[in-house]
Amino acid sequence: MKYPKVKIALMALCVLGAGVCYGLNRSQEARRPGISLSEASAYDSGEMVTGIEAAGDGRSGDDGLAGTGIQEPGGVKPVSGGTGRLAIEAAEGSIGSAGEETVLPFYVHICGEVVSPGVYELKEGSRVFQAIEKAGGVTDRAAAEYLNMAEQVKDGMKIVVPGKEEVEAAKARGEISLQAEASSSVQKNKVNLNTATKEELMTLRGVGEAKANDILKYRESHGGFQKIEDIMKISGIKDAAFQKIKDDITV
Repeated sequence: MKYPKVKIALMALCVLGAGVCYGLNRSQEARRPGISLSEASAYDSGEMVTGIEAAGDGRSGDDGLAGTGIQEPGGVKPVSGGTGRLAIEAAEGSIGSAGEETVLPFYVHICGEVVSPGVYELKEGSRVFQAIEKAGGVTDRAAAEYLNMAEQVKDGMKIVVPGKEEVEAAKARGEISLQAEASSSVQKNKVNLNTATKEELMTLRGVGEAKANDILKYRESHGGFQKIEDIMKISGIKDAAFQKIKDDITV
């Protein structure tokens, strides 16, 4: 009778010790960073945990990206430089904006023997032939050989495509030579503030349709401009803008 009691007591101690060890193990699992007690239970029970749980807030799936990283085969890839989706979107949004150079447009007046004379917007670095293409090309009456098609155009330039009859008549009178016509047909003429049309005013740097209309209204209400400095009386045209166009205007 003595030995069976000792045996029972030893078995009870073993069971108690096993319970204590199990409790300590569960407590250590719960203290691991980023692993909750529910996760420990899931691993203990053999269940597969799906998604990514954000530490501290219990969210999973896509929203969980905010606290951890990106779920990829073989593990979780951390996101640096920010948190989750916001960091990814910020990085994507910044690509493409750096290094871009703004190219300011300018205006050229094209007239003479072209299909559609008028004022056209061109990019910096454009050539005479590109400007003429904008105007629909030359007519069959044009003496295009009198132009330097490779010449680079400038803001406010006036390109005149001469007609064949016009050139022949001028040559007969001795008023023109081939080289003289070539140099004078592409030139930057001054814009007369008192006689210029809206389109001609728009060839001035910084003068769009609204300012051109304001200039026309001022001209009508004040009987014209007395001096070129009077253009600074137009709203939006002050000294800085005047300095850019003073060499291109006259009265």
